[in-house]
Amino acid sequence: MTSPTDYGHLRAELDSLTTEAFRPELAEIDRRSTLDIARTMNAEDATVPAAVAERLPEIAAAIDALAARMAHGGRLIYAGAGTAGRLGVLDASECPPTFNTDPSEVLGLIAGGPTAMVTAVEGAEDSKELAAEDLTAVKLTDEDTVVGISASGRTPYAIGAVEHARSLGALTIGLSCNAGSALAAAAEHGIEIVVGPELLTGSTRLKAGTAQKLVLNMISTLTMIRLGKTYGNLMVDVRASNEKLRARSRRIVALATGAGDREIEMALRSTDGEVKNAILTLLGGVDAPTAARLLDAADGHLRAALEAARPH
Repeated sequence: MTSPTDYGHLRAELDSLTTEAFRPELAEIDRRSTLDIARTMNAEDATVPAAVAERLPEIAAAIDALAARMAHGGRLIYAGAGTAGRLGVLDASECPPTFNTDPSEVLGLIAGGPTAMVTAVEGAEDSKELAAEDLTAVKLTDEDTVVGISASGRTPYAIGAVEHARSLGALTIGLSCNAGSALAAAAEHGIEIVVGPELLTGSTRLKAGTAQKLVLNMISTLTMIRLGKTYGNLMVDVRASNEKLRARSRRIVALATGAGDREIEMALRSTDGEVKNAILTLLGGVDAPTAARLLDAADGHLRAALEAARPH
C-alpha cells in the first residue's frame, strides 16, 4: 500500500509539471455558455502545432535515425500507458493498411495489455518491470527502435521501456510534453512538446494528446516516406483490403500514370493488385515479373526502380 509520505512526494512531483498546472482564470469555466467554452478550447488547441514546430529539428533527427534502422530490418515499437499508449497502438495499427507493412514491423505496447485500450488497468503504468517484460515478449533486439510516450514524461512504464531498450542497444526516442522530463533524459532522442496547462487541470488527453498524435503522425509517415513506401505524395504501398481501398488503389495508379481505366485494370490484375508494381509496369514499360525484380533490387523504392527500367 502507498504511504501518505509517498503520496506527498507524488503530489509534489505533479505540482511541478506544466501539464498538471492549475489555471485560476478557468476556475469557473463550467458557468460559461457552451459556445464560449468551445471557443476557449478551440483557441487552446490552436496553440499545439506551434509547440510541435519548435521541436521539428529533434523530430527530424529521430526519424532519420529510425528510418536507417528500419531499412535494415529493425522494427518500430511504441510504448506508453493510458492515452499515450492508446495513441501508440492507434498509429501502429494504421501502418499495415496505409503502407502495406507487416503487422510485426510497427507495434504498439500499452501498459496493461490490449484490455487497457478500452478499460483502465490500475497500476500498470507504475511498473518499469512490466515494460521490460512486454519488450522481452516481442523479442526486442538491438536493431529495433522503441518510442516511449508519456505526457508527463515521468510514467514509469514508458521510462522503463526506454531504459530496457537502450540497455540492449536499441534506438530510443522519448516523447513527452514537459521540459526537463525523465523520459527525454533516458532516451537517445528526447522530444519534448511543451503545450502548457490543460483546459481541464491534468487532463492530458487534450492538448498533450493532440501534440503526441501530431508527432506520431510525423514519425510513422516520414519514416515510411524515407523507406520508399510512397511515390511523391501517393500511398503506393496501400493494401487494398476493402472496396474503398480498391477504388483508392485504382485512383492512385491513375494519378501516378495518367493511364486509362482499362490499362489500369490490366496492370493491377497482372501484379496481383500491387499498386507500386502496377505503376512500374505502366511507366517503365516492363512486365509484372520484371517490375517485381526491379522493385526488389531497389529495396521497394519506386523512383529508383523506374530509373533502372528506363533506358539511359
